[in-house]
Amino acid sequence: MFRSLSTYNYRVWAAGALVSNVGTWMQRTAQDWIVLTQLTHHDAAAVGFVMALQFGPQLLLLPLSGLVADRFDQRKVLMFTQGGMGVLGLALGVLTVTNAVQLWQVYVFALLLGCVAAFDAPARQTFVSQLVGGANLSNAVALNSASFSAARMIGPAVAGLLTAAVGAGWVFLINAGSFGAVLLSLAFLHTNDLERTAKATGRKGNLVEGFRYVRTRPDIMVILVMVFLIGTFGLNFPIFISTMSTVVFHAGAAEFGVLSSLMAIGSVVGALLSARRDKPRLRFLFVASGVFGLGATAAALMPSYWGFAVALAVVGLASQTMMTTANGAVQLSTPAPVRGRVMAIYMAIFMGGTPIGAPIVGWVANEFGPRWALGVGAASGILAMLVGLGWLIKYQGLRVHYIDRRVRVTHFGTQLAAEEIVTAEVTGQKV
Repeated sequence: MFRSLSTYNYRVWAAGALVSNVGTWMQRTAQDWIVLTQLTHHDAAAVGFVMALQFGPQLLLLPLSGLVADRFDQRKVLMFTQGGMGVLGLALGVLTVTNAVQLWQVYVFALLLGCVAAFDAPARQTFVSQLVGGANLSNAVALNSASFSAARMIGPAVAGLLTAAVGAGWVFLINAGSFGAVLLSLAFLHTNDLERTAKATGRKGNLVEGFRYVRTRPDIMVILVMVFLIGTFGLNFPIFISTMSTVVFHAGAAEFGVLSSLMAIGSVVGALLSARRDKPRLRFLFVASGVFGLGATAAALMPSYWGFAVALAVVGLASQTMMTTANGAVQLSTPAPVRGRVMAIYMAIFMGGTPIGAPIVGWVANEFGPRWALGVGAASGILAMLVGLGWLIKYQGLRVHYIDRRVRVTHFGTQLAAEEIVTAEVTGQKV
């Protein structure tokens, strides 16, 4: 489960990333809280607009961000982006501590942070392949997800307690300092031991080469469609949790943070289970999408705070299993020279759908109530599962028969399954 940690470079990177991830989740929790309770009167649409500004640049800057990850030294790119996000967190913290922060300023900082993060995400995703060998890449991706989920378990709870005790401004300042951990880890890496990968050339057409490649891969296409559906309408947890905790259960800042942390417990379990597997399997992607839909439905119907918290843990496990499997499958089956651009497309669809989904979900929460907003998320999971089943039927020959009073399922590949492509990529076989 933890085999990638045997590599020095990955251990150093993982340690710094964990500290930074905790700070990031602390800021996200405190930011959503002040927008919902201090800068507006429980306006879920405002929280959705902040999310849209923060994640929208992932989509708008897609052609450039992926190319930067493929053409330049990813370690240096990360030092620039991580430092930039630290400066933005520091500025927002100073404004909040001095009681000078206004809603429009939060909007501006969300947009600037999104622009920096647009270049950070594909570089950070593909940099993992330089830290570990190809055989351990799937494990490293899963452990990264576990680290992010563990941070989501710790960060919101700490942020909720600190916000209640000393105010959100200090949470932003702590997050700014947490980026120093990543910068130190990047500085202490053994650069001679990095697994260097082929870089993209400067020839004409590089900006669209990632799109051309994805178009030839039906397995990646179905993953992107499923990620778009759930990422756009299902992963709006800041809206779901904040509105359910304040409007439905009338909870405070501390209880709000605890809910996010309890959901992260399921996410950590899902990521660690993914780390145990030797390679990502698409069947887990399809099943996890359905479980996500059912879990979100249960969460929407829960009558009590603690029942809602338990349902969130199931949702967290399913969502993390799906996203870890999708991330690993795309990375492992994509050639190194184009991997940054493909991962930029993946991250743009994963996060860039938020400007579409978050305002819609926020509007539903305002007009019809938080439970109906969760229903939108539940529908996205069920629809994603149906898309996956459609791909299995068309490309993998999935058929259901009723023979001798028994239901039988047959499954044969009309082309290479994603699992086989992943195996070939790892072992160096030609596909």
